[in-house]
Amino acid sequence: MAEPKLGVQLYTLRDYIKTYEDTDRTFAFLQELGVNIIQISGIGDFPAIEQAELVRKYGMQVCVTHKSFERMQNDLDALIDEHLLLGCDSIGVGSMPVSYRGSLEGAKAFIKEAERIGKHMRKRGVRFNYHNHDFEFETYEGRRIMDVLIEESDPEYVWFVPDVAWIQIAGENPAEYIKKMQNRIKVLHFKDFIIDEDGRRFTEIGLGQCDLKACYKTCVELGVPYIVYEQDSGFAVNPLESTKVSFENMKKIAAGAL
Repeated sequence: MAEPKLGVQLYTLRDYIKTYEDTDRTFAFLQELGVNIIQISGIGDFPAIEQAELVRKYGMQVCVTHKSFERMQNDLDALIDEHLLLGCDSIGVGSMPVSYRGSLEGAKAFIKEAERIGKHMRKRGVRFNYHNHDFEFETYEGRRIMDVLIEESDPEYVWFVPDVAWIQIAGENPAEYIKKMQNRIKVLHFKDFIIDEDGRRFTEIGLGQCDLKACYKTCVELGVPYIVYEQDSGFAVNPLESTKVSFENMKKIAAGAL
């Protein structure tokens, strides 16, 4: 079975992709690291056609994005057009909007709207993807919201970008839980964290408590095409140095050397 391709979630480097010029330098940095798979998220407000120019210049492949749910609701065709420029067939939402949270009814309303959006996306050759945090594992009326999202959404219209750190933080075994999303994962997030007497903090890949080796093994078993590194905060030096360390450690995990 094919090994997942490894990449970087640009949200990690959001402070370095605010302008075209910043992004040009950051893509050059990533190219030097051997990165050619990226997720676009947190990028500055410059035109998609210019983003696509940089993607082509550095030979990057955009495996997925994170865009606002509001834009999906109100400006969907233009959003899809931008993704077609980028050569990206997967549009993700980073989180469930607050207005849908806190109840089983809200989760079901979100699913209905996500399916409506996802159905139109499929007509145009792209796909809706949902990225989890830990709040989706809260229980309402005896059911966890994440389970509801998986079980009650149409697999044709709703796929997932599982974040294994958030799944483990929520108390689940991520290597096992992601099996619930089998055949609905194109991209998976590798993230690491530490929980100690000082609380919870994120850290570089391979330096924390997330069972990433087991997650990688499951990704191979499930045929997940892409794994991308994401780190929200907790950078040892700065996000650039953390990306160097984390991408190298991802490769070591894939090779069974870490």
